Amino acid sequence: MTAEAAALQHFLDAQRSCALAILEGLTDEQLRTPVLPTGWTPLGLIEHLGDAERHWFQEVACGSAVDVPWIDEPDAAAAEFTSARSVAEVFAFYREQCERANAVLAGTSLDTKPVGQHDADIDDDITDLRWIVLHMIEETARHLGHLDAARELLDGRTGLGPR
Repeated sequence: MTAEAAALQHFLDAQRSCALAILEGLTDEQLRTPVLPTGWTPLGLIEHLGDAERHWFQEVACGSAVDVPWIDEPDAAAAEFTSARSVAEVFAFYREQCERANAVLAGTSLDTKPVGQHDADIDDDITDLRWIVLHMIEETARHLGHLDAARELLDGRTGLGPR
């Protein structure tokens, strides 16, 4: 792995760790509680982040992805960033997708062009694996703000996560 790839993975891993740390200690009920009018839940947002890791690193970068554990159980609420799945299952899914993404990053040059596609509207913008990693740093960091706000509204705790 190049120094650049290691640095990018370091920053992505830091964002991922923050997502998990922000939610640490919340009950099942709290993880499923929407606190904003849009109705998303902290657990649903973690499932979304797992889906994003899977989509970008496996489907887009590599052109194929390992099936999700609930492939035969479509979750209609997932589009709304909620989840009916168990807390353990969602967190395990997120961690597994992060590990798979890191394996892609470790074994693939940052200059590698994507094999798969995301959306015809932006496919021309997705130049290489480097772009995908930077996008996932941005995507995860963006949702950390949401998780921070949700945590504060749920139990008043702030300033959580690695510093």
